[in-house]
Amino acid sequence: MNKKELVESMASAADISKAAAEKALNGMLMSVTAALSKGDRVTLVGFGTFSSVKRAKRKAKNPRTGEIIKIPAKNVAKFKPGSKLAEAVKK
Repeated sequence: MNKKELVESMASAADISKAAAEKALNGMLMSVTAALSKGDRVTLVGFGTFSSVKRAKRKAKNPRTGEIIKIPAKNVAKFKPGSKLAEAVKK
């Protein structure tokens, strides 16, 4: 499912226009992005938790050349599914 299909599904489920559904989806995505960029967590009970974690710097090997390269530390987004989502996917 891509964004367009998700907007259509949201509009149908909530009985709203596609424009309103897209506006709501964009607002949700911007809010989650802003919270993660500040280091906050976003928990949607039953669905899951979005968080940002710091990934340590490390060394790796370039498979093509065999050269050792340094990968800098960075923050990455993480998602942990909630119990209801995990159960729905398991079926």
